[in-house]
Amino acid sequence: MPKINLIAALDIGTSAVKILIAAKKKGEDNLEVIFQAAEPSLGVRRGTILEPEKTSRAIQVLLNRIKTEAGQKVSAVFINIGGTHLFCTGSRGNIVVSRADEKISKEDVERVLQSAEIFSLPSNKEILEVFPKEYIVDGQGGIKDVAGMKGVRLETDVLALGAFSPYKNNLTQAVLDAGLQILDVIPSPLASAAAVLSPRQKELGVALLEIGAGTTQLAVFEEGNLIHLAILPLGSANITNDIAIGLKTDTATAELIKTERGCCIFKGKNKKEKIEIEDEEPLIFSQKMLAKIIGARISEIFGEVKKELKKIGKLGLLPAGIVLTGGGAKLSKIVDLAKKDLKLPCRLGRPQKFKNLDDELTFATACGLILKGAGLDGDSSEKIKISPISEGLGKKVKKFLQTFIP
Repeated sequence: MPKINLIAALDIGTSAVKILIAAKKKGEDNLEVIFQAAEPSLGVRRGTILEPEKTSRAIQVLLNRIKTEAGQKVSAVFINIGGTHLFCTGSRGNIVVSRADEKISKEDVERVLQSAEIFSLPSNKEILEVFPKEYIVDGQGGIKDVAGMKGVRLETDVLALGAFSPYKNNLTQAVLDAGLQILDVIPSPLASAAAVLSPRQKELGVALLEIGAGTTQLAVFEEGNLIHLAILPLGSANITNDIAIGLKTDTATAELIKTERGCCIFKGKNKKEKIEIEDEEPLIFSQKMLAKIIGARISEIFGEVKKELKKIGKLGLLPAGIVLTGGGAKLSKIVDLAKKDLKLPCRLGRPQKFKNLDDELTFATACGLILKGAGLDGDSSEKIKISPISEGLGKKVKKFLQTFIP
């Protein structure tokens, strides 16, 4: 029987805390979803944990569900970090090649990347990851892989991704207080990109747009590299609030209307046709009016995306276009509106390597956490990290998966 490894991911968002457990058989790239669940978030605003005690309680509710429904417990997870406090900035590093024969070693590459991380930062901010854009050898730039080349001086231009340290500490405190070990902390946009973007798209030039409840996360790739990242303080919760105000109803009813009737563009024949929602007082409105409310907010989000793309000179210049994911991307006709507003190819981004996955758009970040943690994202395939989950659940999963094992 092939060896089966279990990997667990915890996605903490504005509206929900989600957990995903997947099984990986040795020698296979695809993963089998064993358990997935979501619970309402507590203590989180716009992707940032402000009250870790409340968030920890929400996580514990989710973990109790695993005990009840799967009979065991998760002990360690890969987690995401998101929120408007994330930032990116450019930096440059340079060193003198260490070897006497002037051959650039892997150690030289590590040293030049470390030198690029050394720059002044505002108080309470820290660098999470550094992404090299290019290497320069003796003044010759545009080089992607320099190991083994000869040169005297090695430089690199990088994009440094950072976070506000107190908010990162809130995140780790909330997870640790829930009794979980943290295997790695991965920025949400990078996790989502690992799940829904192909190497080909990243090479050509593509923008990932994840529309969550409290934020919209933008990550732009070109020539295989991350070249820009931005977190916009707008999301699908703003749409719910707009519907509540526009239709003069409560937010719970507005959320139901959004998920069941929401549409970004009205294409019906009868503009005067009314929709009636049964409540204490019947709510009557037109599909055209609802589409106008939703479309205005989505267009505002796309307007902010255009500003970010213009900053880096990529407005209308991404051959692989825009890939939409996240819960907000489930709105009807959102792809059509994106094509119209952004004037680029557009499609929905769904994780490809997972079997039996429900709610693909909402669980994209969790899928990416698992892929990056397992080294299946195409960037870190040499080393596979596995989340230690209890042996009892492992035996249960092996029994469950026998029908899939030849």
